[in-house]
Amino acid sequence: MTYTVNKLATLAGISVRTLHYYDEVGLLVPTKLEKNGYRQYGQNEFLRLQQILFFRELDFPLEDIKRIMSSPSFDMKQALLDQRNMIELKKKRLAGLVKTIDKTLIQIDKNKPMDEQDLKETYDTFGEDTVKKYAEEVKQRWGHTEAYKTSMERYSKLTKQDMEDYKKNADIFMKKAAEVSVHGALSPEFQEIIDQHFNALRTWYEPNYEMYRGLAKMYVDDPRFEAYYEKYKPGLAKIFSEAMLHYADKNEPKN
Repeated sequence: MTYTVNKLATLAGISVRTLHYYDEVGLLVPTKLEKNGYRQYGQNEFLRLQQILFFRELDFPLEDIKRIMSSPSFDMKQALLDQRNMIELKKKRLAGLVKTIDKTLIQIDKNKPMDEQDLKETYDTFGEDTVKKYAEEVKQRWGHTEAYKTSMERYSKLTKQDMEDYKKNADIFMKKAAEVSVHGALSPEFQEIIDQHFNALRTWYEPNYEMYRGLAKMYVDDPRFEAYYEKYKPGLAKIFSEAMLHYADKNEPKN
């Protein structure tokens, strides 16, 4: 089944002009262009547009959407699962905002100031947005952060000897980490290892604490990362992840 630009725009609830723009920037290219200049879209483009609109609903910039969806590792099913999780988080946050509005309206009607607990619950609703944190993890999964691009640029400049030296030093570091892990993730000894780990990331890119938390989660959620750490010691991936989260919480400047 094919769709004209007008038909697809109507089905998606967007303007024809938007579809034209997506074509111009290479985000959604028609299946074919008729001799009369009319665009024709197929089922694949229909599904791709759905993905784009989900990402837009979650406030992803078009540039990020294009990078994510152009990646060879992009998986539509995984993207839908991620989008569903983020929309659920967004729904929960919006429900909290509605509850806050209702509570505030009641207080206004009663002409009664909020007690300390009510105030705390009210401002908690405006706290750090978990949807944004999840979105960063999604971008990291497909390697589209600025950090990833920087690391790839630096990687491309390494010589064969540089890589051999890097692997040798990494192996020495990991064996030391496995030894020190007996003291526990939060111990001063292992936190010193994590400090070295955090600063070593500067070989590839300039790290920040939000990114570091995302990386910590990947160490236990991504089988590839987990396997690398587990080969040095069973349970080491989990220890690293816990230690990294603690390090980020402890060292991130408080506003």
